[in-house]
Formats: sequence, C-alpha cells, structure tokens
Amino acid sequence: MLTIRLTRKGKKNQPFFKVVVIDKRRTASGGRAVEDLGYVDPLKKRKSFNKERILYWISKGAKPSATIHNFLVAEKIIDAKKINVSKKSKKPASAEATAGKPVEAAPAVTAPVVEEKPVEVVRPEEPKVEEAKPVEEAKPIEAEKPASVEGSGEAKPVEEPKPTEEIKPAEEAKPAEVKPEESPVA
Repeated sequence: MLTIRLTRKGKKNQPFFKVVVIDKRRTASGGRAVEDLGYVDPLKKRKSFNKERILYWISKGAKPSATIHNFLVAEKIIDAKKINVSKKSKKPASAEATAGKPVEAAPAVTAPVVEEKPVEVVRPEEPKVEEAKPVEEAKPIEAEKPASVEGSGEAKPVEEPKPTEEIKPAEEAKPAEVKPEESPVA
C-alpha cells in the first residue's frame, strides 16, 4: 500500500521535508521513494506541492498521512476537514475533565461476596509527652533586710560581690610588673 508522507532532509537543527509517495512498510528515512511530490521548509515557511501528481496518486489509492492531509486541505488541493494531529497527553485525566462526562455503569459482577474485616493500622509509637503541671503563682521576693548595727537601729547597705576579673588567654596576657616592696622604716 502506498502512502504520501514527509521525509526529513537537511542538517542538524535545520529541518527540511520532502513530500514523497512511498510504500507504507518502508521507513521514511531509509526507504526509496516512488516519487517526490513537493517540499516543506518550516524555517523559511515555504511549501510547494505538485497538485496534479498528488491527485493522481490519491486516485490510485495512495493515502496521505495526517500532516500531509492537513497541508493539502490548507492549500485547497483536496476538500475535507483537517485531522487533529496533536499528541495526546500521557498524564491521567484530571477530575475536572471527567466531571462533565457521564459515568458509565459498571457491568454486574457475579463473583462471590467476601466479608471484609476492618484493617488494624499499626503506627509507630510516638514519644510520650508528660502533662505540664500547673505553675504556682510567683511570689515577689522580698529584699532581705541587712542586719542592723547593735543599738543604732540603722541598717547598713549590703555590698554586692564584685565579679572576678576575666582571665585572658596566654597570648594576650602581659606579664605583671613586679614592684619592689617598701620596707617599713623603723
């Protein structure tokens, strides 16, 4: 059986297609064509078809591919409707697309009815969290009253301890200067 289809020619990234009549069982790239009927140049957007030879081969039983059929309809060589050539998506149909379509009734199944037992789900144990104990209300701490001096009745202020001096690393520490002790004069 003969078909009218495109064969790719041209360099890498520079496609050029010839319209040929070829046996359907042969590959488009390696098969020997019966006849060249035109070309399609998508980069320059040019097309050329031999109308008389295309109609001759169609009359002899050659069937055009979907793409060639659409080209022939666009060029008004044949009178017909265009064929949808776009590829179908491999993604499953979404719920929105199937929402408008009526759902077909499933055929009756004559298989024996089996009782279903509830499945017990085993989940890994989660670490137990101890319950938080209620927090007691915080009482204000009363400042300790310093011991009073005997007999005076006045309180002495309590001195806060001074923070200890920070120890510097050995690299930064300077040797302490030694002062000669002064001897008391008697």
